Amino acid sequence: MSCVPAVSVSVVVPLSLSLCLSVCVVVCSVFCAAPPAHRSCAAAAAAAQFKIITNQNNDAKKTAISALDVKALREKTGAGMMDCKKALAESGGDAAKAVEWLRKKGLSGADKKAGRVAAEGAVVKYIHPGSRIGILMEVNCETDFVAASDEFRKLCAELCMIAASSDVVCVGADEVPADLLARERAIEMGKADLATKPEGVRAKIVEGRVDKLKKAWALLEQDALTTAGAKVDDLVKATIAKVGENVKVRRFVKFTLGEGIEKKASNLAAEVAEQTAAMAAKAKAAAEAPKKDEAAAAAAAGGAAAAPAKPVVAVSAASVKALREKSGAGMMDCKKALAENDNDVTKAAEWLRKKGLAGADKKAGRVAAEGAVVDYIHPGSRVGVLLELNCETDFVAAGDVFSRLAKALAMQIAASPTVEYVTAEEIPAEVFAAEMGAEMSREDIAAKPEAIRQKIAEGRVKKLVAERALLDQPYLVDPSKTVAEAVKEAVAACGEKISVRRFARYVLGEGIEKKVNDLAADVAAMSAGKA
Repeated sequence: MSCVPAVSVSVVVPLSLSLCLSVCVVVCSVFCAAPPAHRSCAAAAAAAQFKIITNQNNDAKKTAISALDVKALREKTGAGMMDCKKALAESGGDAAKAVEWLRKKGLSGADKKAGRVAAEGAVVKYIHPGSRIGILMEVNCETDFVAASDEFRKLCAELCMIAASSDVVCVGADEVPADLLARERAIEMGKADLATKPEGVRAKIVEGRVDKLKKAWALLEQDALTTAGAKVDDLVKATIAKVGENVKVRRFVKFTLGEGIEKKASNLAAEVAEQTAAMAAKAKAAAEAPKKDEAAAAAAAGGAAAAPAKPVVAVSAASVKALREKSGAGMMDCKKALAENDNDVTKAAEWLRKKGLAGADKKAGRVAAEGAVVDYIHPGSRVGVLLELNCETDFVAAGDVFSRLAKALAMQIAASPTVEYVTAEEIPAEVFAAEMGAEMSREDIAAKPEAIRQKIAEGRVKKLVAERALLDQPYLVDPSKTVAEAVKEAVAACGEKISVRRFARYVLGEGIEKKVNDLAADVAAMSAGKA
């Protein structure tokens, strides 16, 4: 019987109490039933029987992994079914440890697909009800087939809504702008609650707070809307597992209506006092007007023989209407301007501007902080535009004239690949300098005198700059006018200032280096590998 403990001690596999008792019974029965001459063989048989029971126990543990657990792990990682089953068995059924095990083994499908080139996908948008918040986003995948799938579209819609409802500024935490991080570090270091702490401790606390802010600003670190306990990064990986392709959130932009615009604070009492003073001044002027008219009539009678009377120009109602739509000035001002300029609408508009009577120009100094954030996604979701158009009141923003202008401008930007700025004044000085240097060094003007070369180069640069500014473009709806003129007409029609504040234009896959497939080379490489 002295051999039985030796057999038991040599086993180091953890067993349950019931299994240990069963093993002991088997070992004892086999060992004791054998004759003394054959007890060494009996001990070996007992050890073999113990091994069989142990293997059965391990198999029982493995079969305890449910199909639902395997399915959940597959959806999370994209790994194969057997790999997921093995990972769960090796991790004791712990899903988080199984994910880590797969990643270390290089079996996670999402991680393996992350290195692939994703240049297809869609440019998508989300406009919050009320048109005060808008998102434009580019999400990439590998094929247009997946881009058209329901899984991909649902992911894009959820990502846009998450971006709209949070304070995110970039896709990943490693993409947070350096200047923003430096500013936050300086703010945290200057806080009173850290003033008494040692420098090393302060630095660690500040870095911890900054890391927390980085996660708050990163889209991939936000909580998912449809899956409890999951982050956006988990949502993307789950989609990769379902569609079988690399999916990547490339970029996004968020517009909030009127953000950064200093709104005018209204003071009702001051406005009433100002209007009362204006009315009093107008009444005084009206009382003095007859005296001035009599003096003017006397002067005119005295000089009638010296100066011939100016011929009266007949002004049509259609011309007055056209000038009013173009300038926004009053009806009598338009009639007078046309009479002074022989019914020439263009000259009359210039005359009104010089006199300060053009309504659109007078309204240009007002603050326009209302309006709408609008979008345009070209069919196929390969080109998208987000535009902020401002006016003075939400009443005008809800009107047809404003809405038509906003939609037309968004389409105009989508159809203008060279447009990068709203006005020419926004173009940086270094862009002018670079273009000027390029034009001055061209061979076709190298032989010309310096002064002439300078003028030619300036003319070319001016033309190039005009191609980059939205307001200088021919209006898409009516090419006979510019975008700036179309905006002025809308100002005249609405009676409020309207201004194009900013826009963003995304083209799917621009700047991504796509892999060029060579079928012949691939076949040759496969054949060489088999040989």
